[in-house]
Amino acid sequence: MNTPNFEQLSVVQKIGADALLPLIRSTCNGAERLTAINVAAARDFLSDVVTSARQVLAIREASEFPRVNVSLLQPLLEKSMNYVRDLYEVATAFQKDVTAIAEGQYEQISRNAVVTLDKTSAAPGSDVVAATVKTFLDASSGFFDQINAFSQQANAITEANLKAISATTQAAAAATRKSPKK
Repeated sequence: MNTPNFEQLSVVQKIGADALLPLIRSTCNGAERLTAINVAAARDFLSDVVTSARQVLAIREASEFPRVNVSLLQPLLEKSMNYVRDLYEVATAFQKDVTAIAEGQYEQISRNAVVTLDKTSAAPGSDVVAATVKTFLDASSGFFDQINAFSQQANAITEANLKAISATTQAAAAATRKSPKK
């Protein structure tokens, strides 16, 4: 009958906890930032609803409605773009944190595997296993690098799209401000 080695089990659990703790911290920080953004957006929304209602109720002539409508729409567009930009920044920061944590964990696992392989390479027939594991580590490292590069490209494309949308929104808002009053 095998008895469990509680010392080894304890070491494995500690390694697992140490690996998970940075990810939990990053997740909590992201959730905290996201909550702050949403609370601020809700507060601004309620304030804007009251302000908009007052402006609409102050309209005395039907001809004033388009002007008031445009004046209410522009801040809404700008706040919406700022909200999306803030969400993007939180998501990007979280993605960078997770990538950094994963890279650190992967590097540590790779180093440990190489050290272990070097220690066991004296056993007969272990050369083939060691070479196979090292080849796997090299291939997985290349795959990880490709995934990281793809992630950076996706972030760059998303950021470019956000800038283009922001510029288009600002141009549209400027055009509505300059439109002739009737």
